Amino acid sequence: MKIKRLFAFGQTLKKEMIEDRATGLAAEQAFYYMLALFPMMILLLSILPYLSMDAQRVMMFIETAFPRDTARMIEENVLSVVSNSNSGLLTFGIIGTIWSASTGMNAFIRAMNEAFNVENKRSFIKGRFLSILLTIGMMVTLLIIFALFIFGEVILKTVSNYVMMTDETESLLKNVRWAITVLVMITILCCLYYFAPNQKMMFKHVLPGAITATIIWQVVSLGFSFYVNNFGNYSDMYGSLGGVIVLMLWLFLTGLALVVGGELNAILHRNRSAR
Repeated sequence: MKIKRLFAFGQTLKKEMIEDRATGLAAEQAFYYMLALFPMMILLLSILPYLSMDAQRVMMFIETAFPRDTARMIEENVLSVVSNSNSGLLTFGIIGTIWSASTGMNAFIRAMNEAFNVENKRSFIKGRFLSILLTIGMMVTLLIIFALFIFGEVILKTVSNYVMMTDETESLLKNVRWAITVLVMITILCCLYYFAPNQKMMFKHVLPGAITATIIWQVVSLGFSFYVNNFGNYSDMYGSLGGVIVLMLWLFLTGLALVVGGELNAILHRNRSAR
């Protein structure tokens, strides 16, 4: 019986995604995320010296999180800009990031309203203000993830100098660091799914979509990165454009994962309302 319910739910999800043009909405998000990515990276790497953080450590994180061609492209373009920094670079990074990313967030808000089949009755100013707030929340989340990656081992080594820990304990604490990263991501997605659609619902009801989107994004990113690094050598085929193509595909899959989470929340909301 449960298998039949899951199959029927999957069919409903597939039908809703086709009707709401999920792939088109994901592509729209990918375009604006692409515009926001480089100003955001410039902003993050520009403020690192003020936080006593090493830019190379951040690039090590990017190399583990992104496919090889994409990480190389980001490193070549972003680090060259940051290394030739000027007094207006931080201001440009802040303005460019907030404007571009908030435009991408507007695309996400439209996707969520499509999922819930509601009209966006917010005014332009209110809608832009909401998208900027959600964008700032996303940027804070990225900073937390970077900090956990960069300072995680440093903190662990400092604690181990004063407290005797076994190898098993150190391994457990390292896993806890990644668990915290996942929890932070789920929390910010819950906020996005709660505030983005013009639909009132309880905060706990957006948790299934946030967890699903996080799992899908993690699996797709790891699988896509493994495929690109081992089988899909885009640089040989497209040259310098290979990194751009890989990045756009990854951003498209990211947007699609976000849309799937929103569609799932919308279906569950309609089922609750029907009952």
